[in-house]
Amino acid sequence: MENFSNFLFMRSEVSLLAVIVFLLLYDLIAGKKGMKYFQPVAIALLTIHTILHILPHEAGTAFGGMYTYLPMTGVVKTILNIATLIIFLQAEVFNTDRMSNKRGEYYFLTLITLLGFYFMISSGHFLLFYIGLEMASIPLATLAAMDKQSKKSAESGAKYVLLAAFSSAVMLFGISYLYGTTGTLYFADMPSLISANAIQIMAFVFFIAGMFFKISLVPFHMWTPDVYEGAPTNVTSYLSVVSKGAAAFALAMLLYKVFGNLVEQWQGILYGLIIISITLANLFAIRQKNIKRFLAFSSISQAGYIVLGIIGGTTYGMTTLVYYIFVYLFSNLAAFGVISVIENRTGKVNIPDYKGLYSTNPMLSFVMMLSMFSLGGIPPFAGFFSKFFIFAAAMEQGFYVLVLIAVINTIISLYYYLLVVKAMFIDKNETPIPVLRTDIYNKTSLIFCTLGILLVGIFSFFMERIDIFSFSMQ
Repeated sequence: MENFSNFLFMRSEVSLLAVIVFLLLYDLIAGKKGMKYFQPVAIALLTIHTILHILPHEAGTAFGGMYTYLPMTGVVKTILNIATLIIFLQAEVFNTDRMSNKRGEYYFLTLITLLGFYFMISSGHFLLFYIGLEMASIPLATLAAMDKQSKKSAESGAKYVLLAAFSSAVMLFGISYLYGTTGTLYFADMPSLISANAIQIMAFVFFIAGMFFKISLVPFHMWTPDVYEGAPTNVTSYLSVVSKGAAAFALAMLLYKVFGNLVEQWQGILYGLIIISITLANLFAIRQKNIKRFLAFSSISQAGYIVLGIIGGTTYGMTTLVYYIFVYLFSNLAAFGVISVIENRTGKVNIPDYKGLYSTNPMLSFVMMLSMFSLGGIPPFAGFFSKFFIFAAAMEQGFYVLVLIAVINTIISLYYYLLVVKAMFIDKNETPIPVLRTDIYNKTSLIFCTLGILLVGIFSFFMERIDIFSFSMQ
């Protein structure tokens, strides 16, 4: 009975697994008529799953402490659920003739990766952490290469799987040295056994190098532009928000809970990588013409800001990190939702193609404008508040120069974000993108993202609730 009660702490994983099994059976049993309803069925099931677990439950462990549930991990899982739900609403491409035969595989594989992220952020043991990471990484490579009619999609899948395998091997090498020097893989047992000797520092560097690949920090970012450009847009948006958000939270959790004795080492590493990531990504983003590559470098820059919340090693820093991820999902998915609509109907993915978009598609232009303003940190949109809080968390620990550099880079980023706005609203185009009609699912996703951009920053409720649950990480 006791083991069963402990197993109930994994109710979110069990619920998501039930959704996956149901969709798999539906894919096998439903005929051609039934497959037309696959998207609404998947959306309905994920919505029910999200609502059932939207409020965190009490903390607890399972499997001898390998699995650990905290209220804050429940909050992060809800954020990942919301992001995945929006992405499913935007998955119109898988209803087309070209991709309809892969409809079931797309939803199934996406939810498998989400389950892997669940295990990763709730792990209390490096073995479960690594299993969750691989459970998420391998299907992502398949998703990136799903469009077999596109050579770029196949190329992006190959690049992702090769580099993901290499980064995972480097990470596993570091974990093996941590086990060799401590004799345990439990997060709770390691802090007292880590003494900052040379082997442990080397193991730590190998481990976080693998994590930096997942977050796309410079110089571990080279896969990002190519994979973002080549993968189907819905897969790209999933990589940019869900994968990055889960990896960033997992990194923060491990730095706080396991590598606290190495704080001097990892603060120095993060300090340099934040500056390099934000600065180089901004410079390269200015040069991009393809809008998906443009958002790839934007996401690398945003990763630097996300890690800025980690560097202080405080509870408030964890709060700002989770809040930043929450705001980022609305801002980024709004942009990818517009890109998806335009790409699916016209095949156009370059920023010059967006010239004069406002004259034919004012609502799409409006949503894209809000997205760019929020990503750039322009008040009063949600992105401004997320950047403000994350800067405050870093300044609270005395990182004044680092915050100054980040603020300067924020001003630089406004230039390339406003280039997209300028193309849509100011630049003239004799043959602009024609009037586009979107389905009800895409409209719902864009409305949801717009409300998130406009309201999440203004209403303090969201930040306050995250702050309450962040104390459970101590």
